[in-house]
Amino acid sequence: MTTRGVLYVHSAPRALCPHVEWAVAGVLGTRVSLDWIRQPAAPGTWRSEFSWQGEAGTASKLASALRGWHLLRFEVTAEPSAAAEGERYSCTPDLGIFHAVTGIHGDILIPEDRLRAALVRSQSGESDLEAELAKLLGQPWDDELEPFRYAGEGAPVRWLHQVV
Repeated sequence: MTTRGVLYVHSAPRALCPHVEWAVAGVLGTRVSLDWIRQPAAPGTWRSEFSWQGEAGTASKLASALRGWHLLRFEVTAEPSAAAEGERYSCTPDLGIFHAVTGIHGDILIPEDRLRAALVRSQSGESDLEAELAKLLGQPWDDELEPFRYAGEGAPVRWLHQVV
């Protein structure tokens, strides 16, 4: 079963760009050439978007291939298919990697055991429930990546695929 998704490289130093392409090519099993544009949110870095198609699980393979580079900010999404839920991975140098399962409308689906664990941590005074829920929804990653998501004038337009 195949799915499709998008790799968003929000910021990468210029020297890392070919390595990102090689890593993506290694996962997809085909030559990859990304269109890089300057990232105005972090001078000296570059950004790119790449639509991909592959087997279910490709998003996790892409995220795994890219997560080791400290100066890289990226997101990988996979659309849901008949055989699998959608996925979203977000990664920043400071926070590391975030993974969420997404439903057909893009909503984050939080497993029951993770909700229960968050509740236990908040009830024991270990943390605040609001902060726990924010982490489960990926809010710290969204907060850090938001300035990088806007690419400035001339950014490519990403058309969404129709859900049927």
